[in-house]
Amino acid sequence: MALHGSITDVVQRPAPEVFALITDIDCLPDWNTIITHVVDRPATLAPDAEWVVELKAMGRSWPSRSRVLAYDEVARRFEYRSQTDDGNPSYGIWSWQVTDDPGGSQVTVTWDLYPQTFWRRALLARIRGRQLRREVHDSLGSLEQALSATEEGR
Repeated sequence: MALHGSITDVVQRPAPEVFALITDIDCLPDWNTIITHVVDRPATLAPDAEWVVELKAMGRSWPSRSRVLAYDEVARRFEYRSQTDDGNPSYGIWSWQVTDDPGGSQVTVTWDLYPQTFWRRALLARIRGRQLRREVHDSLGSLEQALSATEEGR
């Protein structure tokens, strides 16, 4: 069983700026609406680099570990695998693609969730799947606000 989703939106900022913020692990809590803080970060982003963040959703908090699968600054493509840091084998694959757009940047976020345990398959994955569409849309709006605030602070 897998759950898939994707959102494409225009962010009114240049594509290189958008990609740089998306891939700045220290800044994830500034725009990703469910990340409360960064627990551990890699020195550089490259395939197999890992980081840990704390997530808060559905009234709970938990650590989530991510590992880079693809990082291409030229093509502005970023993909990683994430899963809870508690030994549960369920995981998600997240892909970000940022392209030039007359309005700034077109950002496509794709997620593939692979619930492996009974309760994740039967209940939690479906609930999270519905919530993710709204959360990703909200995060893209926050991403644009964070970039605008950065420019105003210069």
